Amino acid sequence: MNGVGYRIKKRILYFLLILLGAACFFPFLLMIVNATRSGVEISRSFTLIPSIHLKENWNTVFDYFNPFIGMRNSVIVAVPATLLTAYFSALTAYGLAMYKFRGNKFIFITILVFMMIPGQLGLIGFYNLCTKLHLVNSYIPLIVPAMAAPGTVFFLRQYVLSVLPPSLIEAARIDGAGELYSFHKIVIPIMSPGLATMGIMAFIGNWNNYLLPMIILNKNNKFTLPVMMATLRASTDIQANQGAIYLAVAISVIPILLVFAFFSKYIISSISAGAVKE
Repeated sequence: MNGVGYRIKKRILYFLLILLGAACFFPFLLMIVNATRSGVEISRSFTLIPSIHLKENWNTVFDYFNPFIGMRNSVIVAVPATLLTAYFSALTAYGLAMYKFRGNKFIFITILVFMMIPGQLGLIGFYNLCTKLHLVNSYIPLIVPAMAAPGTVFFLRQYVLSVLPPSLIEAARIDGAGELYSFHKIVIPIMSPGLATMGIMAFIGNWNNYLLPMIILNKNNKFTLPVMMATLRASTDIQANQGAIYLAVAISVIPILLVFAFFSKYIISSISAGAVKE
């Protein structure tokens, strides 16, 4: 009876997971289908059957902007910003978790406070600073500030405390390993699941960032993809361009899916292999 009950619970769990997966996939399916339909069709009816207006929507998108140029600009911003976020956040989190020094708790509390402050409050001051430094219409203000990511530091600090035994670092020091060597060869492999998770979140945030690029950038050829897509959404005939909007969104999602597929395998392999690797 116990075996039968276990199999029933397992099947129910799989069924619920399939339903959850279908519910998560449904918006993507609807987006792809609507990308092939005209604005009139989208307004009048709901269907999951593709239409014949894909080429028309494609031409409409290119009438307003070149999505490949926008994608290139977004890659230039999102990739370095994600790498800076992951590396320096991991370095800061490791220092706060493994080193006991005066002011450690104060720094950690300060990070928590900055997590609660909306970034939009500092936009005016940040823009004035960029103006004085002649960094307006440059990607530097969109990339370099990514080094300071309080939320990522907080998550990785808690992760380090849960998976990294201090005795492992002490053993490396006894063997003569330097601090940076221990960090790169021991700590980062152990932190790889957390780094992969936060790397995905950081890339999505930088890729979809709209407000700051819209303020900092003022040349069309430097606009990131979300800013370019806003020109299509703000067009005069929004209803006629609904299919084109769906198509532009579908194009913008492709890099996010690729990054998720790439990093997710590191999360799974690291968790299955265990926290401490040989």
